[in-house]
Amino acid sequence: MEIILLIPILLLSLSFHEYSHGKVSNMLGDPTPKIMGRLTLNPLAHLDLVGSLTLIITRRIGWAKPVPINPRYYKNPKQGMMLVGLAGPAANAILALLFSILLKIVFNAAGLNIDSELKIYGSHPISVFTEVTINFIFLAIIINLSLFVFNLLPIPPLDGSKILAGFLPPRFNRYFYQLEGPLGMFIIIIMAISGILGNIIGPIISFLLNLLL
Repeated sequence: MEIILLIPILLLSLSFHEYSHGKVSNMLGDPTPKIMGRLTLNPLAHLDLVGSLTLIITRRIGWAKPVPINPRYYKNPKQGMMLVGLAGPAANAILALLFSILLKIVFNAAGLNIDSELKIYGSHPISVFTEVTINFIFLAIIINLSLFVFNLLPIPPLDGSKILAGFLPPRFNRYFYQLEGPLGMFIIIIMAISGILGNIIGPIISFLLNLLL
């Protein structure tokens, strides 16, 4: 059941993430995302099979096909890359906020509350439909918070590295370029397998989840 609920959330969250990258780049004068057909919320244009399966299995890590951009179109390439990099995580943060508002509306309509440990309670039993709805929205919040925090890590090719590079002197660029390919992904995978990644982003996700709910 959780996998069934996860699929539409995954399609929406990753598509909105990548669309936001392309939209901001296009707004900065870059026609590449539009030419490549990436200014769309159609998930088929954005999904990466391996990244999608990884997110379904882990419910913490996932990725889509990177949106092709050309920073040479930007008036300020360094600032432009920061804004484009920030756009994806910001999109997931917005979705998490919207879903949290929706969850509170469902809670109020069903006469439910949630405690500090995120345990749901109420004065009367809830219907199966209400329970499935709550699980769907709750999972959507967790997935989008996970994508938000994960993608802000300053490790290439994650978005956080683009943001960090905008604050650092140009002499650091070569280090980011070296990590941009398979090496960066290898580091991320090792961090995930060893549990380091979970120890880093897990507490942040829990803090944000409590903050929203």
